[in-house]
Amino acid sequence: MAIHNRSSRGAVVLRPLALALGACLFAAAAHAQQPGAAPVTAPPTELPAGLPDYDADRPLPELGLVEHRLDNGLTVWVLPRQGGLPKVDYVLAVRGGLASDPAGLSGMSNLLAGLLQEGTATRSSLQIAEELQRLGASMGATASSDGLLVIASGLSSSATPLAALFADVVRNPAFPANEVQLAKTNALQGLKAMEAQPGYQANRAMGRVLFGSHPYGNTLPTEAGITGTDADGLRAAHVARFRPEQALLVIAGPLEADAALALARTAFGDWRGEGEAVTAVPAPDYPREPQFVLVPRAGSVQSAVRIGRPAFDADDDRAIPAALANTILGGGFDSRLMRNLREDKGYTYGAGSSFGLRAQGGAFQAQADVRNEVTGAAIGEFFKEFEQMRNTVVAADELQRAKRYTAGTYLFQNQLQGAVASALASNWVLGRPADYLSSYVDRTSRVSAEQVQAVAREFFDPKRQSIVVVGDAGVAAQLAPYGDFSAD
Repeated sequence: MAIHNRSSRGAVVLRPLALALGACLFAAAAHAQQPGAAPVTAPPTELPAGLPDYDADRPLPELGLVEHRLDNGLTVWVLPRQGGLPKVDYVLAVRGGLASDPAGLSGMSNLLAGLLQEGTATRSSLQIAEELQRLGASMGATASSDGLLVIASGLSSSATPLAALFADVVRNPAFPANEVQLAKTNALQGLKAMEAQPGYQANRAMGRVLFGSHPYGNTLPTEAGITGTDADGLRAAHVARFRPEQALLVIAGPLEADAALALARTAFGDWRGEGEAVTAVPAPDYPREPQFVLVPRAGSVQSAVRIGRPAFDADDDRAIPAALANTILGGGFDSRLMRNLREDKGYTYGAGSSFGLRAQGGAFQAQADVRNEVTGAAIGEFFKEFEQMRNTVVAADELQRAKRYTAGTYLFQNQLQGAVASALASNWVLGRPADYLSSYVDRTSRVSAEQVQAVAREFFDPKRQSIVVVGDAGVAAQLAPYGDFSAD
């Protein structure tokens, strides 16, 4: 692919991105322990007999990513597509999400995202909906810890009017009082339903345990945060966060690069930021010692168990080895935690783990909802699996299955044009480079068993894990061997 340069800040760089757009076949061996059989003490060393061979790896088609910066500072990435559906996707990402919400207004960014298309300075909510319907298009917005994404998708024949509507929603939301009140009412009802779930209570408590007073630990909505949000606050948050110099626009579709850049200039070229920008989220000052919390839930027949510790940010070199380590430990139905706690012990319907990585930090967490009487035993089984990962090098075949599952899932999730555009924007919010998406599979294939074990040794140490349990107070005696639990 040729590389073209233009002088000054409007430089255009055309470079290849290998993006997976076709279906990827992958297989993972499932293990089901029969009643009365010996317990599983180690993962199987080979697949069951009779399974078909893996399909051959598919070549990744090349796609040129055109990078441009408008005079106002807006970064524009264009993905010209040839063939496929006559569809165009716009994604605008801004840095400043749930972790940037004002103190006491946790979850405000969810309201901000949901209200963007409920009326602008020149269009009502109904007019926006009718125009989207006329164009055969859709639009939506989501908030994450580190940013917000606004997404629009429609026929490429409507690319110009859709870009104009999209820009109006992004730049000029009015936050009408009636729409704000309706959104708050709906959010409060949704919050009541979530707070009734022990898993939600456990995740909220675990956020505070892992991140302390840092904003990353307080991103879940609260009643005070919802009721305290008003139209003026939303307008102020929009002005501080939606600014061209801290935003990315991704355009994907059957458009020539120059035509797409012309659309961007017409819709966003005269956009200017006002006032002060939102303050950047600092790196967390993690709590230094593990914490142990029991959240009493009278009459609960299950315990929501959360085990975790701080980790690292999304652009860390350990992220991909960690993804593989997590796939093996608790990232899928064939994971060690599932085989142990579900298939062997019958403690739970599902057990899993994850690395939740953000722009400035992250955390490892394992979880399961288990019967009251096995709460303590379940924690012990988690720790046994942690130690197995730390002390024994992963077998070659298990690592290969994990690589195929991790890479295959990644490719499958990013095979559609809109998903690719959203993934690029999400990675940008997290501080990852433009080629992170295209290099992921190759980097996954090159991870060694020693790198996986290094991650396990660092982050799966039972002595460094905090534990949160939401359940009946009667389980407290089972928790005593693992720490001095306080009530939340």
